[in-house]
Amino acid sequence: MPAAVEFRSVTKRYGAVTAVDDVSFTVEPGTLVTLLGPSGCGKTTTLRLVAGLEAVTSGTILIGGRDATKLPASERNVSMVFQSYALFPHMSVLDNVAYGPTVSGAGKARARELAAEKLTLVGLAGLDNRYPAELSGGQQQRVAVARALVLEPLILLFDEPLSNLDAKLRRRVRDEIRDLQTRLGLSVVYVTHDQQEALAISDRIIVMSQARIAQAGSPRELYERPASLFVADFIGDANLVDAELSGWSGETATLRLAGLELILPHRGVPPGPVKVAIRPDAIRLHPERPARPSFPARIAKAVYLGTQMEYQVECELGRLFAIDPATSAPYAEGCDLWASLPVGGLMILRDLKMQKPQVSAFSKAPPAVSLAAPHLSSSEDAR
Repeated sequence: MPAAVEFRSVTKRYGAVTAVDDVSFTVEPGTLVTLLGPSGCGKTTTLRLVAGLEAVTSGTILIGGRDATKLPASERNVSMVFQSYALFPHMSVLDNVAYGPTVSGAGKARARELAAEKLTLVGLAGLDNRYPAELSGGQQQRVAVARALVLEPLILLFDEPLSNLDAKLRRRVRDEIRDLQTRLGLSVVYVTHDQQEALAISDRIIVMSQARIAQAGSPRELYERPASLFVADFIGDANLVDAELSGWSGETATLRLAGLELILPHRGVPPGPVKVAIRPDAIRLHPERPARPSFPARIAKAVYLGTQMEYQVECELGRLFAIDPATSAPYAEGCDLWASLPVGGLMILRDLKMQKPQVSAFSKAPPAVSLAAPHLSSSEDAR
């Protein structure tokens, strides 16, 4: 089965500005792949290139094994859920969802039947006659998803779909999107700048920086084995500290930091000065000096968050961000204590310059359901 989407050395320039720089990746059928990165990294432009809302400067885009590089948006078998939802305010919920089938030639009765099916699928049965302004943000999001699904696209695209929702609703809607994608076997390309959102819903994540791919892999691979300082710092919280790699033997390396000598898995970094990423939940705090290797520290700031405490810890390494479960009496600000670093939470890194071309190979997944041509809102085509 051909890949759902394949980019081959795709570049997009706007005059002297390169928005996407020689990017290559593959999205396998039935997977949810997230484009993740800070503002201006090229992720939304990449999504719009898939949709046909932007034309490539060079390179090739395949959709379902078919060369779609020069195809207009209406012929790409994709459908997009926009950040703004792009619902028609003067149309009812049912008519919003039925709009795509109607303009594609379906009779009015058939279009409304299909729309009602998709509204039931996303949990909005019974709200057919309401207007967008009468719905909550989460309900509007579901209408936008139903409208994108109604013509059963080969690829479903999401552009920052949760950015207009509050934190609690974001969690619920992201779970609904993931559940829907899994149940229907949809091929999805999803854009977000939110690391937790990407970790929670993705089969694979493509981290972008400065118009290129910094790293691609599963959420666990990116969190536990980042390839660079940028990825370590961007995927979850990380304390980046200086250390000395004194040497290695076989698959282990000897690391010196904060007066400690630690043995870590070797990752091919040569001896000498290195950067070490320390996850906040890997820092262990002790009221008394423990038997394990440790160093003195002081609590500079303490924040209670219900299920956990967040600390700013002053020590020889500078100020570290630490997370501790709120299961016992918290440490007070100004408290002197000891800190230790289990090696499982440390990652030896060097600030690698990203090389190109960037190629990411994604593992096989169950085949997607049979899908057909979509509709892209004309109001968004013009953007």
